[in-house]
Amino acid sequence: MRTRSRRNPSWLVALAVGGSFLLAGCAQFDNSAAGQTFVPAPQLTPQGGPQPQLPGDDPAPRAPSGGGPAASSTSIPPPQGCKDFDPAVIATCLDTVSAVAALPGDGSAPSAFGGERKSGRIMQATAGRPSTEFATVPVVATGDGGLTGLALSPDYTEDQLLFVYVTTDTDNRVLRLAKGQPPKAVLTGIPKGATGNHGTIATDGKSALLVATGDAGNPNAAADPNSLAGKVLRINTSGQPATGNPVAGSAVVASGLHAPGGICESTDGARLWVTDRLADKDAIYRLQIGKPLTAPAWTWADKPGVAGCADFTGYVAVTTSIAGNMQDLPIAPDGSVTGKPTVTNDGKNGRSYGRLAGMSLINPQLAVAGTVNKDGGKPGSSDDRLVLIPRDQSQATGSKD
Repeated sequence: MRTRSRRNPSWLVALAVGGSFLLAGCAQFDNSAAGQTFVPAPQLTPQGGPQPQLPGDDPAPRAPSGGGPAASSTSIPPPQGCKDFDPAVIATCLDTVSAVAALPGDGSAPSAFGGERKSGRIMQATAGRPSTEFATVPVVATGDGGLTGLALSPDYTEDQLLFVYVTTDTDNRVLRLAKGQPPKAVLTGIPKGATGNHGTIATDGKSALLVATGDAGNPNAAADPNSLAGKVLRINTSGQPATGNPVAGSAVVASGLHAPGGICESTDGARLWVTDRLADKDAIYRLQIGKPLTAPAWTWADKPGVAGCADFTGYVAVTTSIAGNMQDLPIAPDGSVTGKPTVTNDGKNGRSYGRLAGMSLINPQLAVAGTVNKDGGKPGSSDDRLVLIPRDQSQATGSKD
């Protein structure tokens, strides 16, 4: 029952319109997946579409209120085993979905990969269909390690490759995955410790990968230019420093991380963000290539466990894996924070899914997030899950205080 997803959902998806050093352990190989064909997903159009409609709701369209398709918690029956009646849930009975990579699309059939931190299993889910296993990679999940980062290749429509950030017996590393082939190590030697192994990975919108690494339990490593720990690295798909990095021959583009949870980019490519957990607070930084991470854009003194993020234009949504909610941080067009976060998906403002971790945009109106309720939370019978999170129109237009 671990791979079962909810069949035939009755829902409509909301549409609204850094130091210098050489890297250790890089590998080069063919960047294509053999024997595969791919049809690109439909491109998003600017027209608005139907709003979410739930079982038993009035059929008239209505805008989401933070919680998205499942904003009404009273109209949805509780799960029965792996069957989840929430129309926002696209996969059930997974295990600690700490990493998520959405497949781009128009929202008519939302799809994503979800990576399980402890098992190293990567599942592919599409709304209304059973989940399928894409691959399983060996991981060591002690402490905060395991499979913690997942991203599509910058050229996914051509090569159909995935990249994952994992912990092994000896290090943290980046692997390349092609369907039906053994994983290939592209970047190895990222320090491993008793803690501080959590890392994440994303594309930068410019044919490169961004890799955020933990400090391996040594805060001094984050500032050490000779260490791969506590950094944001920019690499190509072969694991080499990407063209255009501030220091030629070095993958380091920012320094000062400790336990990063997510990297995200605005849809226009103007902004990059990275979340981090420090000893005394949680933080989100505006990531600027070549500049140190010294002044957070926002901090949380209560340490809710910031994890994944998604820039919805007008606000940045941040998942929390301890508090178990969403923190929607309002931003101006220049990327500056304009006010305190609005808490959503907490059971009061939108349906609660418990502890949330990885998050990824499907399109400018819709994201997908993974739950980690089996990692210290209170799992239900259908946990852990992949859930859809639509853009909150009132946040995006700045109408909330």
